[in-house]
Amino acid sequence: MTKTETIHDIVLAQSGDEVAKERLVKNNIGLVWSIVHRFKNNYYDKEDLFQIGCIGLMKAINHFDVGYGVQFSTYAVPIIMGEIKRYFRDDGTIKVSRSLKELNIKINKVKEELINEMGREPSIQEIAERLEVDKQDVIEAVDSSYYPTSLSEPIYEKDGSTISMEERIEDSSQHMWFEKMALKLEIEKLNEKEKLILYLRYKLDYNQEKVAQRLNISQVQVSRLEKKIITKLRNHLNE
Repeated sequence: MTKTETIHDIVLAQSGDEVAKERLVKNNIGLVWSIVHRFKNNYYDKEDLFQIGCIGLMKAINHFDVGYGVQFSTYAVPIIMGEIKRYFRDDGTIKVSRSLKELNIKINKVKEELINEMGREPSIQEIAERLEVDKQDVIEAVDSSYYPTSLSEPIYEKDGSTISMEERIEDSSQHMWFEKMALKLEIEKLNEKEKLILYLRYKLDYNQEKVAQRLNISQVQVSRLEKKIITKLRNHLNE
């Protein structure tokens, strides 16, 4: 299916069209199986894990927002993986394939190299191109390394301004990888001045006074702008 056809079927499925929903599931069976095979666990039947993965796929279909601007598969992968991992966690230890673990080590190394080269956080695509692997493999490898995190844990916390997971996540079934990706997408929509303020504050670790000097404005203005930016991001992520 093309991206346009997938989006069309998602809209129909979310409005109650069972035929469109079945078509989406059928066309994404391969994706679910590819994720199931990433896990090594001798205690569970692959068919059982496939059924669990399909539950995650249905959640992805039901909650996907066509306004995200990302491929459906990019959105669906962490949700399907999360559903399977949650199933494992109910019984104990989760086991991830060696190939995923090894790829995740390579990703972390390449990520550091690219940050040093570009002076910014690399995109998924840039990491995939450097490693000469598929972008989907990068997403799966990174997601496989995540474990439960407190929703109250701050993502940003400077001078009294804080963004925590619980402030940004409306549906607690979502996973950190996608939430970070969603945050990055929203940051991309900010104007250049807003992006610069976030970069100086949270990437270079400047305090508000230092940012004010850099932008030739007052510290009070920086504080107001920062709170406005955080509010904007929070509202967009909770829509």
